[in-house]
Amino acid sequence: MFIHFGIYAIHGKGEWMRHDEKVSNEQYQPYVESFNPVDYNPKEWAKLAKEAGMKYAVMTAKHHDGFCLWDSKLTDYKSTNFSCKKDLIKEYTEAYRAEGLKVGIYYSLIDWHHPDYPHYADEHHPMRGNEAFKNAKHDWDNYLKYMHGQVKELLSNYGKIDILWLDFSYGEMRGEKWKAKELVDMIRKLQPDIIINNRLGGDGVVQGAVQYGDFETPEQGVPETAPTDENGNIKPWETCLTHNNHWGYHNADNNFKSAEVVIHTLVNCVSKGGNLLLNVGPDAKGKIPQGSVEVLKEVGQWMRDNGASIYGCGVAKDFPRTEYARFTQKGNKVYMHKMYPTVGFIRLKDFQNKFNYIRFLADGTDAPYDKRFWGIPESQGFIFLNCKRPVWETFSWPNKINTVLEIELR
Repeated sequence: MFIHFGIYAIHGKGEWMRHDEKVSNEQYQPYVESFNPVDYNPKEWAKLAKEAGMKYAVMTAKHHDGFCLWDSKLTDYKSTNFSCKKDLIKEYTEAYRAEGLKVGIYYSLIDWHHPDYPHYADEHHPMRGNEAFKNAKHDWDNYLKYMHGQVKELLSNYGKIDILWLDFSYGEMRGEKWKAKELVDMIRKLQPDIIINNRLGGDGVVQGAVQYGDFETPEQGVPETAPTDENGNIKPWETCLTHNNHWGYHNADNNFKSAEVVIHTLVNCVSKGGNLLLNVGPDAKGKIPQGSVEVLKEVGQWMRDNGASIYGCGVAKDFPRTEYARFTQKGNKVYMHKMYPTVGFIRLKDFQNKFNYIRFLADGTDAPYDKRFWGIPESQGFIFLNCKRPVWETFSWPNKINTVLEIELR
């Protein structure tokens, strides 16, 4: 579960609204002073994440607007200082740990509120091109001291943090512009078991062998093939995906991806060795939109029956994807995800005598198959699968979204 939550929820146009509408700090301040998420209840969020089958979460501690959702000692621009009066990150980390979920924190490397972050010439700053800031002086080292100090606070005061999600690098703002090596050294000293995404360096690797992150972060889509290193080995990776079309709350965007789309995307990620980080954007009062709640509960129902085909699974290297299915694997168990429409049986090539059983994962019953079929002359070595006998007849598969078959290999 990715969680984008902050001041921008009041405006209801997503987390980039300051950039899009060139909103100054002064114009933004009324939103800051009135931010009071009275329905903020991360215990409910955590229960929903667990019900959906999620194993970890990442929440925005500070987005690009610079407003901090924790009691930072380095700024007054924080949730504990205004109407909210809460350390939202403290409540979040405690709630998710209580449900047995791993805890991640998102922190924006950029800051549109800090006076020492470049304004006029920066391509993303709300005050870009504003003549009032053309000759402004910025102390970059002072900003880096502030940014590093805030990361230190988050990793020192909230117990074990499992994931640090840094966002984002662009243009010259990457790698050692952030003093990335120094920052990573501090992070790993404070939290030795933490994993860090790759966005300190943009592509994750700067200056040859110096790697700043542990996993790749494709966004808003699933790669055609898994990212690999120079030796062809699959890198750890995770697709981050909005549930509707925005990260932060947007009150006019009800285009939520269906449970079918979410499950198919999850399976596509796992079949290529990756994870899925699915976003929710709570509203200004702190409620996750009902459209997300309903879909996550439906996904959870599928996960309770079929989670074994996801957790701990990865690429099934001897089972390339087909027009009707994706495959995942864990040990000698291969899982065929029957996701797409087909007529009649499914054919597995060169598969006779290579398995102990084929069963429906949801209820453990045998899946009917034959070793020959009169309509396919080149049937030597094939097996023909369906959900009922006889296999040449057309039947509806048990789960309309994704029926999973567990195949135990010999």
